[in-house]
Amino acid sequence: MRGLPAARVRSAYELHRSSKHDAATCLNKNAPILFLHGFLGSKRENRQMSRNLAKELSRDVYALDLRNHGDSGHHPKHDYMEMALDVESFIGQHGLERPTLIGHSMGAKAALTLALHSPKLVSNVVAVDNCPINLPVAPDFLKYLESMAKAEREKVRMHAEADEILRQFDLDPPVRLWLLSNFVKQNGSPYLRLRVPLGTLKKAMGPLGDFPYSVGNVPAFPGPTLFLRALQSNFIPQSSFSLISQFFPQSEIVDMDCGHWIVQDKPQEFKEEVVRFLQKH
Repeated sequence: MRGLPAARVRSAYELHRSSKHDAATCLNKNAPILFLHGFLGSKRENRQMSRNLAKELSRDVYALDLRNHGDSGHHPKHDYMEMALDVESFIGQHGLERPTLIGHSMGAKAALTLALHSPKLVSNVVAVDNCPINLPVAPDFLKYLESMAKAEREKVRMHAEADEILRQFDLDPPVRLWLLSNFVKQNGSPYLRLRVPLGTLKKAMGPLGDFPYSVGNVPAFPGPTLFLRALQSNFIPQSSFSLISQFFPQSEIVDMDCGHWIVQDKPQEFKEEVVRFLQKH
């Protein structure tokens, strides 16, 4: 494989193989799926759904860790264009052809950015509860970072101890479980450490509310695009529909009666919509 440009971060990943793959390479490089997680998430949260989609669609699914998340490298720049270019580099490094991009939240905006930046590289996109608009990040996300920083400062040894600290911030159990996945055992130390750079991510709060393109400064993406919209969140407001159709004229919007974490809250409905969309296109 070629080396990465200095600004690119190599993405850690899990490969979930389809039932049909080339016997010589053990890979089906045609029409793979790349699954991109949201803020403070990782490839692990999409593991079961990736397996399900690989089996249902007979396509290989790569679940990625985006920069500054999971097992991927850290970099002081954290915005959608940088993440999109990392994914573009991943596609080239692995010789993948015309992949489908599925992204949740932060991962959705990164996928949409890459589709507009390199439309010939991507066949279609599934954007899960985010869209190409400027929408300030909710204050809750800063609270998440503060709670994690406090747990790390207090040198916790077990996840249960970290959870007790997160409770002090009035966070719901599913949110605490999601945040706790970022605490890992440190070699040679009895204490848990955070695998995400909180300082970098705190500085990224502004850029993560933005979208790098505006209508008129980039051609529309010609491929099919599915937006899954959580009715109990405000990441895809109705006011964004016109902008979505201008950036992604071959798009459809499907409402899901749940909160922001669609993949976890409505796994069966999510899988059915994705399979329907991808089989159609």
